[in-house]
Amino acid sequence: MVFKRRDRLGWGAWLREQIYPRGGFKRAVRYVVHRMRRLPDQPHRVARGVFAGSFIGFLPLPGMQFLAAWGAARLVRGNVLAALLGTFNTNPLTTPFFAVLAMSLGHWILGIEAPLNAEYIGKAFGHAGRDLWFNFMALFGPEKARWDGLVQFWHEIYLPYFIGALGPALLISGIAYYVTIPLVEAYQKARAATAQERGERRSRMRAKLAEAAAKLKRRGENDGEEFGDDGPGAP
Repeated sequence: MVFKRRDRLGWGAWLREQIYPRGGFKRAVRYVVHRMRRLPDQPHRVARGVFAGSFIGFLPLPGMQFLAAWGAARLVRGNVLAALLGTFNTNPLTTPFFAVLAMSLGHWILGIEAPLNAEYIGKAFGHAGRDLWFNFMALFGPEKARWDGLVQFWHEIYLPYFIGALGPALLISGIAYYVTIPLVEAYQKARAATAQERGERRSRMRAKLAEAAAKLKRRGENDGEEFGDDGPGAP
């Protein structure tokens, strides 16, 4: 299978690759850009797909980014594969910084006053996680579900994150859209020129082979005529 690893990664190696690729982020970015440039589609459709995927990649949609990118690409009539590749604009190292920026903007927009430090965010995640587990266990027992931690997490973490991420995501994705168009156009033109040059070389090679074959055929006919006129058994 194309692009399939020869040696399968274990869970530990796979997790390390997700946090920091073995070849570095520069190589990973170059690979994604290379794949986008080679997409067999119109530059504007590829750019719209990149815009959709990049925009979705900045939003807090854990486990749903590919599906959301597919829907966004279909909505803007962009290339779906470019949208899926565009979701790789975030990684575990850069996401925390963007999350704090987005939540800060979201808190400012919504007028929420809360300390955005590691202790506060960790407690919010912890309360929400405990509520999720308690509500799951309550399905099999007499306890009633509780939602205080989840409601707090929604109003003070997730909703501000989502709203605050919209502006930066739109700006960065718009820049990616306008950068992608000339890149794809230049690559496709260079590839077309290379294909045309390769086709011309093949045409010249076929012409030379045909000319050589014609010469050999004429030489064989001439040798046959000479042998027929002067060879053994002639009167």
